[in-house]
Amino acid sequence: MSERPVTWQSIASDGAARAGILHTPHGPVKTPGFMPVGTRGTVKGVDAADLQTVGAEMLLANTYHLMLRPGASTVAALGELQGFMAWNGPILTDSGGYQVFSLDPVVNEDGVVFRSTYDGSRVDLSPERAVEVQETLGSDVAMVLDVLVGLPADRAVLEAAMERTLRWSERALRAKTRDDRSLFGIVQGGTDPDLRARSAHDTAALDFDGFGIGGLSVGESDADRDVALDASIPELPADRVRYVMGLGDTEGLLACIARGVDLFDCVLPTRLARHGKVLHPAGDYSIKRAEWANDREPLQQDCDCPTCAAYSRGYLRHLFATNELLGKRLLTLHNLRYTLRLVANARNAIETGTFHAFTETTLDRRRKSDEGAATTA
Repeated sequence: MSERPVTWQSIASDGAARAGILHTPHGPVKTPGFMPVGTRGTVKGVDAADLQTVGAEMLLANTYHLMLRPGASTVAALGELQGFMAWNGPILTDSGGYQVFSLDPVVNEDGVVFRSTYDGSRVDLSPERAVEVQETLGSDVAMVLDVLVGLPADRAVLEAAMERTLRWSERALRAKTRDDRSLFGIVQGGTDPDLRARSAHDTAALDFDGFGIGGLSVGESDADRDVALDASIPELPADRVRYVMGLGDTEGLLACIARGVDLFDCVLPTRLARHGKVLHPAGDYSIKRAEWANDREPLQQDCDCPTCAAYSRGYLRHLFATNELLGKRLLTLHNLRYTLRLVANARNAIETGTFHAFTETTLDRRRKSDEGAATTA
């Protein structure tokens, strides 16, 4: 077999938690790592320079949206995703399955059929077409098209979706044509541990370059999520990257890292920012509250983001009160830096053998705090 375009290298471990480096065609990514989400080729409100400033190493873009607007061929003509976005680092594209799931598609063995959210036209997306589009986009990592099921769901429904995902995964591998780009498989099975273990085992046997753990963050409890992970991870090869799709909250990130997950993405930090929610080690809070009107302190005293270096809570509250776009951008920078710093600190703790203590300290600070605790943090 030819050399893999994307590989994962272990650096250290602490229990099941592990630190490493994901090697990609556009550079290395330290893991555990978090990918800001650039759905339509942009992380809302910030540019490539901003993303570098807050410490992003890898981004996620969305196949579904980009294949419809502006079209994969247009992105390719503008330099593939890196040239299109003016981002020189690695990019992962999801297959569009999550977005399609929300559109009530017709799903059959051939693929999915749905209506475009832009003009209502019919769109057919097969496992082969999903690979073709992502290879045209030029992402470092493409994901197979999977069948996503909302939770809770009957076991028979979960099993059928899991088995179809496996069949589609085999087709996706056969459709792959670019040796310089990577394709990851996706584990499904809902929260049923037996289905998760079987899906992980059979997906691992297909020898993908890395593995997404999908079908989570769709309505399950934290405990059920952890059951799914505990069943999946032991069946995946230890020398490949493990990626939980669509997860980005503090507690969830630490729980998954503790179980041996390496890579994450989520819209949560940026979406919360646009609604005025500040991520904070001592409890997340809303910048819109009246108590911040005359507050001269930054969002977080010990934060090294550009926003906290220059702006007060009073000013940021004013921006949101007057619906100024700058407020959303500045909170986005802070929330992204908070999340990226969290995974970087987790990685450092793994390397020094202190991950358990780091997790307990981080979670204990949040457990003891409510929104008002940030005023004295």
